Amino acid sequence: MATRKTKFRFDIAPAPEPAPALDRTDKAILRLLQKDASISNVALAAKVHLSPPACLRRVERLKESGMIRGVVALLNPAALDAGMLVIIGVVLDRSTPESFAAFEKAAQTVSGCMECHVVTGEFDYFLMLRTRDSESFNRLHAEQLLYLPGVRQIRSFMVLKQVLSTTQFPV
Repeated sequence: MATRKTKFRFDIAPAPEPAPALDRTDKAILRLLQKDASISNVALAAKVHLSPPACLRRVERLKESGMIRGVVALLNPAALDAGMLVIIGVVLDRSTPESFAAFEKAAQTVSGCMECHVVTGEFDYFLMLRTRDSESFNRLHAEQLLYLPGVRQIRSFMVLKQVLSTTQFPV
C-alpha cells in the first residue's frame, strides 16, 4: 500500500510586538484623552503633572506605539437623523474563505453600517448599523441587505433603548 505525503503550508503572521509598558502617567493621559481628545496639550500636561513638551512626547510615543489609533469627534446619531440602531445577525450559506471575503467586502458598502464582526455561535457575523427609523431600515433591508453575497439568513434586532455605549477602555 502506497503512502501519500501531504504537504501543508501555513502562513503564520509574525507575533505582534508587545505593547509598551504603561506607567501611571501614560494611563492618566489615555484616560483623559478618551474623555476629551480636544483638550489642549498645555491643559493635559497640567492635569498629569508634566511639562507641556514632556507631555507631548508621551502622547506622540503613545500614537507611534499604536496605543492611540486616532483622534475623532463622536457625533450624536439622533441629531444626524440616524437615531435607530439595528443589530443584524448574519448566517452564510458556506464557510469558505472566499464566501467570508466576499461578504466582508460587501458589508463595508452597506449604508449606515458602523461595525461588522465575525462571531462564534449561531451567527457568522454581527453588523451594527444606524438608520433614521423602521421605514428607512425596511428600505435598506430590501435594497441592500438582501443582496449581500453568500447569505443564508439575516436576523434583525432593532434596539429599543441604548443602556450603555462607550468608546472608553478601562486603563
